[in-house]
Formats: sequence, C-alpha cells, structure tokens
Amino acid sequence: MPIAVDQPVPDFTAAATGGEFTLSSLRGKKVVLYFYPKDNTPGCTTEGLQFRDLYPKFRKAGAEIVGVSRDSVRSHDNFKSKLELPFPLVSDPEETLCLLFGVMKLKKMYGKEVRGIERSTFLIDGDGVLRHEWRGVKVPGHVDEILETVQGL
Repeated sequence: MPIAVDQPVPDFTAAATGGEFTLSSLRGKKVVLYFYPKDNTPGCTTEGLQFRDLYPKFRKAGAEIVGVSRDSVRSHDNFKSKLELPFPLVSDPEETLCLLFGVMKLKKMYGKEVRGIERSTFLIDGDGVLRHEWRGVKVPGHVDEILETVQGL
C-alpha cells in the first residue's frame, strides 16, 4: 500500500550523488521528491533541466529538490554533472522508494509491456508529511505547477 496524502513519510536513507541521502536531514524544509524513468532520456533530461532552472525559486520558497530513479549512482553522477543539476539524485535499484510511493507501473514500450517508473512527483512538508502528489505527469508545465504549489504551502 503506497503512502497517502496527509500521512507522514517514513524516514529513509539511500545511495545518492554526493553520498548517502537521508530524508530526515531535510526536516524543516519542504521536499520535492520526483521520480523519473531513466537518466539521459529526452523527457527526463527536460524535466531535470526545468527543475535546475527553477531551483533558486524552489530554494527561496524553502524547498529542496530530490530526483529518484532506478539508475546506478554512477549513472546519476554522469547525468547530474552533464546537466549541472544542483540537487541530489537518489539511486533506487531495489525499488524500495518506488514501492513506498507506488510509482512502478506496467507501460507499453515499442509494443511490449515493460515494468517501469511512472513519472510522479511528491511534495513533503517540513514536518515530513506528504502534502501533494502528481502521478503520471507530462513534463511540459509540470515543474511550474509544482513551484506554485510549493510557494502556496
């Protein structure tokens, strides 16, 4: 059963760019946790760049951004460096976080069904409570919408 809106998010520690990432280390800040299918793919690159470009506004609104996919930390390091992303990318090859947030879905790719991450974003408040979720999102306009919600929280 994935975590629901208005429920506390269990603390977790996971491998990430720059070392381990622990959710509770961001207590007191809003956290935008975004799940994306794969490093270096067109939609994920666009989404990462949009978060990067609006990052100063997220910070000003008291929020931190964290990206999550099943890619390795090495892949994340390359992706982060290539796009100059100022926030951590968490590696979730065991799908622990993916299952906690219920983002694994069967998707059609080239006519075949494959299991993958459904692009989704979650907003956690400073007390560690899930306040908003966006599931099955399309990249255009998505990051702007999240920023507006963060600024209103």
